[in-house]
Amino acid sequence: MHLLPSGICFYLSVAICWLTAEIDASWWYMGTLGSQVMCDNIPGLVNKQRQLCRQYPKVMQAIGAGMKDWISECQYQFRNHRWNCNTTARDHNLFGRLLLRSSREVAFVYAISSAGVVYTLAQACSQGELDSCSCDPTKKGSSQDAKGSFNWGGCSDHVEHAIRFSQAFVDAKERKERDARALMNLHNNRAGRKAVKRFMTLECKCHGVSGSCSIRTCWLAMADFRRTGDHLRKRYNGAVQVAVNQYGTGFTAAHTHFKRPSKNDLVYLEDSPDYCIRDHESGSMGTGGRVCNRTSRGVDGCEVMCCGRGYDTSRVSRTTKCECKFQWCCAVHCRDCHQQVDVHTCKGQT
Repeated sequence: MHLLPSGICFYLSVAICWLTAEIDASWWYMGTLGSQVMCDNIPGLVNKQRQLCRQYPKVMQAIGAGMKDWISECQYQFRNHRWNCNTTARDHNLFGRLLLRSSREVAFVYAISSAGVVYTLAQACSQGELDSCSCDPTKKGSSQDAKGSFNWGGCSDHVEHAIRFSQAFVDAKERKERDARALMNLHNNRAGRKAVKRFMTLECKCHGVSGSCSIRTCWLAMADFRRTGDHLRKRYNGAVQVAVNQYGTGFTAAHTHFKRPSKNDLVYLEDSPDYCIRDHESGSMGTGGRVCNRTSRGVDGCEVMCCGRGYDTSRVSRTTKCECKFQWCCAVHCRDCHQQVDVHTCKGQT
């Protein structure tokens, strides 16, 4: 993985944290340098974003701190694929020229980043880290579910607030542009936000004589972000290639045999490169040097991952804990076992 030391380049000097005029989503580069300086000096933000940035500095810091989580989730989801959501620190830019192409990979990046903002903000609200929000104030009194009645209590994650703020801040630039790419970004941003809300669960605590659960206190909580990542990964697999309709207000399927996209689908405009070789124009990092699985016939297999170029094999020594035994009381003692394993890496382009 090519993450920056902090996960995001805004921990560097603002002077070198620049963004090319062609690549948007500059809110990805916001961090903890101090809201006023940051908001005024990072190019690419529209007025609405700068206003929200100045007005809610702690929210911006929370968004910045949470970026490493959605980038990590993106890299987990694509860890065994040619495109592995790698970032490009050398260019002071997260995804480089990849963002110039309206591909399904870019669709996923916008969706997972938008979902990450919602998740981060709702979590920060619940943990009392922000002055502008707290637990969901609408979850009061009593309600009921399939198991019967319950009382609202605890701290319900205020996802609706996080969605509203994310929509106002993240979508601001696209709402100003309104071209085909902007419509694509807006659609995928919304799909990402909806994915977080989709996995809200009701958690309860029982009260009563001998644990009879005659009285329940419940709250709504977000599921682990992995579930959102898994869901968006499936949506990536079924992403719909689209074209803008004749009115310029929405999408139609790019091909007659494709389904019309729903609000939950990811959409893209252009085919993806094959990501086999390093190509600056397309933003492809290539697969040279990537570890592959010699025995797999899947996308992580050496034949697919290496694009037919072949692979090199090296023998390395690995140390693992083994023969672990529980010692009363209360420790586990293990031996260090050394093992020689073969590691296969894709050959570079010639």
